[in-house]
Amino acid sequence: MQANFFVRKRRNSLMYYALLILITVVAITITEYNVVKGFTSIPKAAEWAFQNFYPNAKALNKLPAIAESLIETVLVSIAATTVASVFALLFAILGSNTTGVGGVASWISRSIATLFRNIDVAAWSMILLFSFGQNVMTGYFALFFGSFGFMTRAFIESIDEVSGSSVEALRATGAPYFSIIFQSVIPASMPQLLSWILFMVETNIRQATLIGILTGTGIGFLFSLYYKSLNYSSASLVVIVIVVAIMLIEVVSNYVRRVIL
Repeated sequence: MQANFFVRKRRNSLMYYALLILITVVAITITEYNVVKGFTSIPKAAEWAFQNFYPNAKALNKLPAIAESLIETVLVSIAATTVASVFALLFAILGSNTTGVGGVASWISRSIATLFRNIDVAAWSMILLFSFGQNVMTGYFALFFGSFGFMTRAFIESIDEVSGSSVEALRATGAPYFSIIFQSVIPASMPQLLSWILFMVETNIRQATLIGILTGTGIGFLFSLYYKSLNYSSASLVVIVIVVAIMLIEVVSNYVRRVIL
């Protein structure tokens, strides 16, 4: 019996790998992608990067302007995430199977979260660009809408996973609805909620770079400006600054997660 189980498992694994290879071959055929040329161009790309894409002394003079744009990008990302988390928590409470009021309100909450989550922040930035133009508000609202959809779904799952038994116990004692929310649900699920918020901050800082390229603001705009003007040294410095900033934020986020979880 056990031998048959492992045989079936091995056969299923082989079938999945074969299906994956088949899909890959079909995709290469349809897109007419040249696999050999793609792999042989990697050394040339690396050679060009080592010869051109590195900061020099002239690029270091632009470090204050780069740092100022980076601070602006980080602050916008944090602001969009924290404000979105407040609205996401309200919609998550309404949409949760544990704390939701059920019926139409719960369906509307989940539907709105699904809609906002499935529209990429790049698409949001292009849509909002027609309303707000090339300014910080466009990037802020693009990050806000994307964060709101994602965190609403994540908060719903966290609330349902953590607070189910405690909510049932409090309801059995006749506790009021708002007492259940503020004295049981939110305290019990707060570590998971904070973890999701920190994750979203990290994600939004990376997303803000792309949004800046599209909307002409923040650190993304500087990278686009330097790269399009063939100032590869300054563009490489922007990339290095972004990577260092994300790594530092990730270290801080991991430390906070260890403390709260």
